Amino acid sequence: MLENFEMHHDNLLISTDPDRLDLDAMTDMLSRAYWAKGRTRQVIARYIQHSLVFGVYDVGKQVGLARIVSDYTTFAWLCDVFIHEDYRGRGVGKWLMEAILAHPDLQGLRRFVLITRDAHGLYAQYGFTPLSKPEGWMEKVIG
Repeated sequence: MLENFEMHHDNLLISTDPDRLDLDAMTDMLSRAYWAKGRTRQVIARYIQHSLVFGVYDVGKQVGLARIVSDYTTFAWLCDVFIHEDYRGRGVGKWLMEAILAHPDLQGLRRFVLITRDAHGLYAQYGFTPLSKPEGWMEKVIG
């Protein structure tokens, strides 16, 4: 079992403690994300059990999140990155990326991937690049 990880900055906290996660806030935020339209509260509750979820909090109120799916040895997928609209443009997303990349259980991975439609500039600042060999990747889209 992974140990909880925390970082503090001013009034903000980033934590991987699943007990801090606010399922209602997460469902609300993700309902406004193009990639998570229609995702139900039940689906989010289930993936919390099977992912490393970073919550961003302002004095206890959840204002952001990111999720990692990983074997913690060779591979990690970064997904569901969302910062509440009221907190955008303040560097919170960048701080969240720094926290994710500093997490001790995500060190030494062979591959760290993500998919984005519109945030390439943000992720490039942290070393993410287009796939070097996209022809090797395959997918099966269900639903």
